[in-house]
Amino acid sequence: MALLEVNQLTKKFGGLLANDRIDMAVHEGEILGLIGPNGAGKTTLFNCVAGHYRVTSGSIHFAGKNITGWAPERVCLEGIARTWQIVQAFRGMTVLENVMVGSFCRAPRTADARREALKVLEFTGLAEKRDYLGANVTIADKKRIELSRALATRPTLIMLDEVMAGLNPTETAQAVELVRAIRNKGITVLMVEHVMECIMPVADRIIVLNYGCKIAEDTPTVVCQNKEVIDAYLGEKYHA
Repeated sequence: MALLEVNQLTKKFGGLLANDRIDMAVHEGEILGLIGPNGAGKTTLFNCVAGHYRVTSGSIHFAGKNITGWAPERVCLEGIARTWQIVQAFRGMTVLENVMVGSFCRAPRTADARREALKVLEFTGLAEKRDYLGANVTIADKKRIELSRALATRPTLIMLDEVMAGLNPTETAQAVELVRAIRNKGITVLMVEHVMECIMPVADRIIVLNYGCKIAEDTPTVVCQNKEVIDAYLGEKYHA
């Protein structure tokens, strides 16, 4: 049985059909990539799964439970964490304090939340910057703060929304290795990404959305040879 199952999920905003009867299964221990052009409905799908949007129709099951319509905080407590496409650190708080915000999800005592946050910062490579203010770190570090805050909730499934956008090649390579390390910790990964050179080598499977519809689902090797995907998103230059 899949860890996350999305069945016939439809999301409308008035007359705009953002997600059209999407079926998706995320299996425990895998890295599943979600790609497609801007406006394809990827982040909308994330928001529906995480509880930020109510679905128009369809259902979402996680670990065997029907979580359709659950509030975001309840979804998080159940074991789903997510990052955001536009990263925002708490500017007046330290890196450590930023991550403790996530720790408080499972550790109500301050000392325990601090201990958990420090462990996460060691894992994500930010421990040496734990006393920096959120306002004073690079965009790459802000992305790591957000990822760390999500990990501090101790998720079973983490949803990453363009964690590699805007990074230089060195930072991107480090981010890829971090995603692999997250999976190696036993956390399942669902990720939206536009940097094809990163998501294709790291993902076990790829789902492609276009105009709110799923147009392909397969291994990266097969997906990048799919004519509909090439026409809609990748382009002949990528295929070549």
